[in-house]
Amino acid sequence: MAGEIPDLHAEVRTGTGKGAARQARRKGNVPGIVYGGGTDPLPINIEFNALTKRLKAGRFLSTLFNLKVPGQEDVRVICRNVQRDVVKDLPTHVDLMRLRRTSRIKLFIHVTFINHEEAPGLKRGGTLTVVRPEVELEVTAGDIPDHITVDLAGKVIGDVIHISDVPLPEGAKQTIDRDFVIANIAAPSGLRSADNDDEEENAEAEA
Repeated sequence: MAGEIPDLHAEVRTGTGKGAARQARRKGNVPGIVYGGGTDPLPINIEFNALTKRLKAGRFLSTLFNLKVPGQEDVRVICRNVQRDVVKDLPTHVDLMRLRRTSRIKLFIHVTFINHEEAPGLKRGGTLTVVRPEVELEVTAGDIPDHITVDLAGKVIGDVIHISDVPLPEGAKQTIDRDFVIANIAAPSGLRSADNDDEEENAEAEA
């Protein structure tokens, strides 16, 4: 099931060109353009503080938004470019692309872990070490998964969970062409220390 898509609020920008863009910035907005989807480009303004908050949250270029513009139908968009001031590094313009439900896009999807109580490694005091709390997948805009699930049942200390061990939603594909690690079951610190002591004693005996 698709997760909740965050809203991105904007207003139609009257006028185009550098003059209109400068005026928008003076009023505390960031000018932008919405294109694609088989319709005409739409010049917009996004409130500066709202946009910078989104940018600081991260993943702005890989997050699907529900664009809400007064007088326009809501549309799903993804940002394709953020222009910034070369000195202040503040956003000066954004390019948003409309998406059809059949469009293929790359998004970071949250990883959920289940059945902790059925993992022998965790029962023995092992620690679940999460390497990737999110995984970038190529998905269809109309069927975005809320998360992917890692089943910890049967996992013992030393087990490593790769992307190939995780069932992906239908139609979703990983974007990295290698079998990368998502998490592992690490030994408890006391056991690791004991193992290290044993190795040192063995080394001394051999010497």
